[in-house]
Amino acid sequence: MPVVPTNELCTAEEDLQGQIQAQGPVEAQLLGAEAEDASTPLASFPPDSSSSAAVDAEILFKQAVNVMTAELLEFLLLKYGTKEPIFQAEMLNRVLRDNQAHFPVVFRKATQCLQLAFGVDMKEVDHREHIYVMVPTLGLTLNEMQRGGQSIPKAGLLVTVLSLILVAGDRVCEEKVWGALSMMGVFPGIEHCIYGEPKELLTQVWVQAGYLEYRQVPYSHPARYEFLWGPRAYAETSKQQVKDYMHRVNGRRPRFFPPRCA
Repeated sequence: MPVVPTNELCTAEEDLQGQIQAQGPVEAQLLGAEAEDASTPLASFPPDSSSSAAVDAEILFKQAVNVMTAELLEFLLLKYGTKEPIFQAEMLNRVLRDNQAHFPVVFRKATQCLQLAFGVDMKEVDHREHIYVMVPTLGLTLNEMQRGGQSIPKAGLLVTVLSLILVAGDRVCEEKVWGALSMMGVFPGIEHCIYGEPKELLTQVWVQAGYLEYRQVPYSHPARYEFLWGPRAYAETSKQQVKDYMHRVNGRRPRFFPPRCA
């Protein structure tokens, strides 16, 4: 399975709908929301040495949490590829090691990233031993189709596109899709470290799999194209499930840190 680079981190928008429509460029979002939170005290503290030291310590701590989140995320993606159950004890001893006190916040951030960027949910199957398995977000089986090749799961992008179609009224023109995805650092014709070549993915691979429909806008001259849900999307999930998912995302205002592409 390809190893995801973890030396640089970026943030997603606070909610899925905002992520689809209005997120700033990925390159400009380095440590995004966390950096914003860390920078707030700079304006509120007087410029003395003690307050500056406190601000520096807070920034360093947030950066350290981001690094731990990236390390845990890489560990979970490797586990996803092997289909192995995930033990909390293993996450603590192999990944967090001397930083186990920070496990709750690191685990929350990593699992939100798994869900939003990769389309994978963590489900606890043994509450006594704290054992987890990974299940597809919204019931989509797209990631299961990819497991044979040990590729990075890509269903998070599909959930984003299905949500965008739903928000737009069951169909959305191609220009708006790429305009929105470009705000997330995803561009047609340019290889992405998670999703590969996205235009081929959206207009060919997922169309052939039945998740999306890609067709010419009626009476458009020159020809313009639009995306709709495909029959497999309707079979595996529902508009209500996607709406509920978006409400859950909005309600908890998640942060997640997928690696930045070079």
